[in-house]
Amino acid sequence: MKSPIRTLSLLCLCLIVLNSTVAQEKTATSAPPPIPEPPAIGGTAHILVDHNSGYVIAERGADDRHEPASLTKIMTAYVVFRELAAGKIALTDEVLISEKAWRTGGSKTFIEIGKRIPLEVLLHGMIIQSGNDASVALAEHVAGSEETFSNLMNDHAQRLGMSHSHFTNATGLPDPDHYSTARDMTLVTAATIREFPEYYAWYAEKEYVYHGIKQNNRNRLLWQDPSVDGVKTGHTEAAGFCLVASAKRETMRLTSVVLGSKSEKSRAEASLALLNYGFRFFESPQLYPGGKPIENLRVWMGEVKELPVGSSEDIHATIPRGRYGQLSARIEKKGDIIAPVAKGDQVGDIVLALEAKEIGRLPLIALQDVAKGGWWEWLRDMILRWFQ
Repeated sequence: MKSPIRTLSLLCLCLIVLNSTVAQEKTATSAPPPIPEPPAIGGTAHILVDHNSGYVIAERGADDRHEPASLTKIMTAYVVFRELAAGKIALTDEVLISEKAWRTGGSKTFIEIGKRIPLEVLLHGMIIQSGNDASVALAEHVAGSEETFSNLMNDHAQRLGMSHSHFTNATGLPDPDHYSTARDMTLVTAATIREFPEYYAWYAEKEYVYHGIKQNNRNRLLWQDPSVDGVKTGHTEAAGFCLVASAKRETMRLTSVVLGSKSEKSRAEASLALLNYGFRFFESPQLYPGGKPIENLRVWMGEVKELPVGSSEDIHATIPRGRYGQLSARIEKKGDIIAPVAKGDQVGDIVLALEAKEIGRLPLIALQDVAKGGWWEWLRDMILRWFQ
């Protein structure tokens, strides 16, 4: 007969082993599954970007130079939007249609030579119908000539960081010196969505009627997926079939670019595959709202002792789904903050980490001005810093 002590010891050992097994199973069960590889995409290049964070979820050949075809018109529209915002032109402007605009080949809005057409009509014709004639008319109205307008396009491209792009026309018709990349196309798209949401809404319109002629938007995804609200198709023999697509599901927005597909159908399928992959396996939580204090930091020699700091824009982090609990953020100061401080001055960095591995670094800025203090504040803080 086993002794009570030995029986109790065996029971305790069994419980320890059982608890360990359960804990291991629980850990294995709670651990998020690994993220699968992105879908295999045809064409010559592609990219998938989280609009809120700028994180690239998938890419291939994203910086390779390509003929952008009518994707060019995203930049053409952006330049026009900037001119509207600056008050240099108006939607009600009556635009005189030149012979050059009327004769421009390719897709058309069917505007007539010598007519005066409202600028807003031309914008709809370019964005929805991809009208080359409307694009040239807009360029001439804004800058006097398409050549001068292309200089504006290049200026804005450089400002947006589109370092691998160069534009020679407003339409995307072939030219050896007219080129862009998949990554650069996401930059002008993001700027359009961010700066001009009221105009960006036009990219979701499925059809437009001008002069009794109804033409459908060539972006098939507008009919296939209700979360897709843009952006633009393009096609020439050399460029193949191209598509910039953007979709928003709940608070997350993704933008994809597919270049060089073999058909309208394949570019739509590839774009939708990328978007579905991104939404299924990633999330983009907002960590901090833009313009709101994240923390108050000590400021020396100033009229006040504390400076509210934060970010100029909302801060999002793109992470695999199910790993929000492993996300962290910390502030890194550049050094002591000494007055005077101007609102918007960078005083450090906001560092984002996933499982202690850095995944992002954003500017930490002053959210208000702090003027230099008087002699008493200066003397007091000199002494305090000395003993700090």
